[in-house]
Amino acid sequence: MPKKHTSWFAVRKELPPRVGKLLALFSFLLPILIWSLVSYVPIFWHPGVIISDGGDSIYDTGDYVEKEVFAETNAELTESGEVLAKGRPSNPIYLPAPHKVVTAFYRAFTTPPRRSDQPWLHESLWMSIKVIFYAFTLSSLFGIPLGILCGTFDFFKRLHEPFIEFFRYLPAPTFGALAIAVLGIEQAPKIAIVFIGTFFQQVLVISSTTAKLDLSLLEAAQTLGASRFQLLTRVIIPGILPDLHRDQRILLGWAWTYLIVAEAVGSITGITWFIEQQGKYRIYDNVFAAIVMIGILGLICDWFLLEIGKLMFPWKGERANPLFRGIATLFRDNNRLPPGETPEPSE
Repeated sequence: MPKKHTSWFAVRKELPPRVGKLLALFSFLLPILIWSLVSYVPIFWHPGVIISDGGDSIYDTGDYVEKEVFAETNAELTESGEVLAKGRPSNPIYLPAPHKVVTAFYRAFTTPPRRSDQPWLHESLWMSIKVIFYAFTLSSLFGIPLGILCGTFDFFKRLHEPFIEFFRYLPAPTFGALAIAVLGIEQAPKIAIVFIGTFFQQVLVISSTTAKLDLSLLEAAQTLGASRFQLLTRVIIPGILPDLHRDQRILLGWAWTYLIVAEAVGSITGITWFIEQQGKYRIYDNVFAAIVMIGILGLICDWFLLEIGKLMFPWKGERANPLFRGIATLFRDNNRLPPGETPEPSE
């Protein structure tokens, strides 16, 4: 019997794994293709001209000139009988071609900073990663317990959520001046801005996730005589863990979106400093490379958390990466007791 074809547009139906992987790859290839067409094929855009020979004009070799201005200049040179300027179609300098960004990506790690007292790019990236780590860790330490309590007990929901609903509409960057006054100009105010940007959203998201737990599970546990503490620790928290893990992946992405704004508070540091410096010198291929670096770091973090989730929640039906499965198996083997031995009773 021939295999039935699965529609790519079936409602709430998963695609075959191979098709899913191809589409995931295409999601990156499509914007790169558009970028390449705009960069390398003049008919798509190229609103300007890069001067290759200034002739008798006021332009120097390498100058960027709008097409209309270039045409008007050559028309004036033609009327006066002077040597025309020559050039090739080009995009604006703020849109470098993909190959230039790839080159800049490598060069950014191998080229020393302009001054000896300035950080290398990898040092700037490490500073940014630490801001995200400390801010999101603090946010999670307070936001996860409070969110679970608000989603479980109406008392905590009524007590905290109205103020949190009010506060989450306040843009985190508006607290920059206050953060500097209280915490100084170094890393602390930057961590505070990312914390403010994620904590209040985190409480509301986790509260909503907790409230969606199947009520029949709670009723069954109460029928068996579970106390409030047991309901919380043995039913609610284990029951929401997969969704809580998913929420944390999303919220971590929000933390990255606040990074650039946060690092501009006080003394500019981290990857934001690198972007600002390169923009000041109009080296936009380096600016693009830095933006790509942020995206890659965020994608790596999300992928890492995704694979951990597959190991932690295998009943969800997703297989973890072989590398992660191998590490988990090795960890279990190293902590397994030899045959015939029993664990010592705790005191």
